[in-house]
Amino acid sequence: MASDLSVQVLGSGGPRPDPMRAGPAALVRFGSELFLFDAGRGVTVQLVKAGVPLEQVNRLFVTHHHFDHIGDIYDLALSTWLHGRRGALTVYGPPETKRIVNALVTQVYDKDIEWRDKGEPALGGWPALVAEDVATGLAAEGEGWKVHADTVVHGHGLDLPRAFVKRWICYGYRFEAAGRTIAISGDTVDCSGLGRLAADADVLVQCCYLANAEIESEHFSRLAKYTLACGDTVGKIAQKAGVKTLVLTHHRPRGDDRMIERLGNEVAQDFTGRLVIARDLDTVALA
Repeated sequence: MASDLSVQVLGSGGPRPDPMRAGPAALVRFGSELFLFDAGRGVTVQLVKAGVPLEQVNRLFVTHHHFDHIGDIYDLALSTWLHGRRGALTVYGPPETKRIVNALVTQVYDKDIEWRDKGEPALGGWPALVAEDVATGLAAEGEGWKVHADTVVHGHGLDLPRAFVKRWICYGYRFEAAGRTIAISGDTVDCSGLGRLAADADVLVQCCYLANAEIESEHFSRLAKYTLACGDTVGKIAQKAGVKTLVLTHHRPRGDDRMIERLGNEVAQDFTGRLVIARDLDTVALA
């Protein structure tokens, strides 16, 4: 049933610390199942604030390997175990996700894991933290649901070494269940992959770092062109894709709401559907 499907923005901020916004993370609920997209700063605390039973969190989909999207993977893994998770926590993501997760387990937190595994037997022993490098297309599926991945463009036009760009693979995701679709843009500018992910989506959770009025320097101009979609493009992207509800997230820190309001007005000039400028813990239910 679509009434059992929702998406909650756990963290609506970006890489810069913001006392008003946690780091990037979104939670899709489908019936009793949970699907977490990205594990940014404070994700575990945000899950607790949202009333999510931590022991039931067992799937994480990573969009890309910037620190603000993966920085709290281990906190998530450890805290879900301490709260009763006994099965595996599986991390899906672009190539090299498995390498990163294995490094956390075997090189960074190996002493912490062994101490807790051997020294706290009442917790049932360390459960698996596993990772899968997924290709574009079908990333995962279960009873009544599917998650598709597609490549998006995030900084690929910057002056980066060719060898690095070859490894720099960024995804967005498309969650399908009950005849409805939730698209998660990840960090991206307008591109063909984003168009495919967002096509006719009931909800698009879209990065939108700046209002057009804030693009006032060469740095921000390059950011809006190559790195993160902003107020000058996101409405056009969603309108072209036929999105029904557009949720803007990944905001920069701001001292007040004046520019957020301006951002909403800018996007509304290009997008005729429902517009949500996300704050932490905002939920969009699919009726």
